[in-house]
Amino acid sequence: MKVLVTGAAGFIGSKLAFELARRGEEVVGIDNFSACCDVRLPEARLKLFGGFRILRLDIADKPALDALFAAERFDKVVNLAARTGVRQSMDEPYAFLESNLVGFLNVLEACRNYGVKHLVFASSSSVYGMNEKVPYAEEDRTDRPVSLYAATKQCDERMAYSYCKLHGIAMTGLRYFTVYGPWGRPDMAPMLFADAIRRGEPVRVFNGGDLYRDFTYIDDIVAGTLGCIGRTPAPDADGLPYRIYNIGCGQPVRLTEFIAALEHAMGREAQKVFLPMQPGDVYQTFADTSRLEAETGFRPRVSLREGIALFAAWHNSDENPLK
Repeated sequence: MKVLVTGAAGFIGSKLAFELARRGEEVVGIDNFSACCDVRLPEARLKLFGGFRILRLDIADKPALDALFAAERFDKVVNLAARTGVRQSMDEPYAFLESNLVGFLNVLEACRNYGVKHLVFASSSSVYGMNEKVPYAEEDRTDRPVSLYAATKQCDERMAYSYCKLHGIAMTGLRYFTVYGPWGRPDMAPMLFADAIRRGEPVRVFNGGDLYRDFTYIDDIVAGTLGCIGRTPAPDADGLPYRIYNIGCGQPVRLTEFIAALEHAMGREAQKVFLPMQPGDVYQTFADTSRLEAETGFRPRVSLREGIALFAAWHNSDENPLK
């Protein structure tokens, strides 16, 4: 099976492409390398998680993307390329629209025009927005996004549904919950917290620490994604091969508890600065993963304490290129 992984230099993409290649699949990865805070991180990821071809290509570049699809004739596509971050989407709205909407449309069109049978694409727990019902189930409301990032991901799901309906392409959308672990994104809370603790700098704790997140270890995220790549959706009640899944740990923790566990793992106490709720933030995330478990057998295996210990050990090691 020949698989395209977009965003293959990213946190999830690099390890996913590596695991697919290790299983014997023919993998091509693409990434534009432009959205990362520090190029040393994706370069180091690719040195460790090798075994597949990687090309510099932006999904917003339609002619280049079409040429790649025409030349390679992929069986399946995994779209992880996107601009990410709730707060960043407020500062760079047009960049988010170009990547997450125009770029995703280019991927959909390429799948339609070059015979791709199954597209797996990254969505986000952010689509649940202001929902107060927990845990979040896939059929819950997603029409109240509180950030532009969330709105783009909700639009991606709708666009994918229309292409499934009109063109018969099987679609699997994955609503990832807060991902953490070694080689993680430098703009996400776990990396920001760990950097501040190691340097003895203040940790910014929003809403007084009264926030709950469904932190999910990277290995569990990759395992769940692999299960979805290997399973083309069966027709749903409307006769369409379209499926949305939550991928999370299903055990949300209070932000202050996460920081305390990280302090313990790093052997240093954090200097905390308590700040109000930030625009675009949600109070809690909590994944109901029963559909994914029933249909693919997925079950998260890495506990928070184990995952934080592994993350902290990596963060303090010479493997961390940003140390």
